[in-house]
Amino acid sequence: MSVFEQIKSCLEGSIAYSRGGLSLKTTTLPLPPPKAEAERIAELRKRLRMSQSVFAPTLNVSPKTVQSWEQGVRQPADAALRMLQVIRERPQGVRMILSSGGGSGRRMIRRAFRRNGVTVKTTAV
Repeated sequence: MSVFEQIKSCLEGSIAYSRGGLSLKTTTLPLPPPKAEAERIAELRKRLRMSQSVFAPTLNVSPKTVQSWEQGVRQPADAALRMLQVIRERPQGVRMILSSGGGSGRRMIRRAFRRNGVTVKTTAV
């Protein structure tokens, strides 16, 4: 489609909207995840009674990565920040992530969450 055709299409859509022929849909985007300070990450992990080795697979990162976050050497990426936010605000929501399989790492994570009163159920897909 040429630039002229794109502009024409947009103008036609605008006219149709102003005449009531189109309705626009508004979508609200979530705010970016909050930054996580080294102390807050360590505090969250300790509150969940997890070692770095158990906490790391919960976030799909290596224990070295968790260690570097807690030492303030590195900052978590946005996806990890969102996971930290979810775990902090709704630890029971992590249950969905852990319900997809059975490896020994997942069993360690399930035990850690059960110690905190968070039930983790495995369901067949």
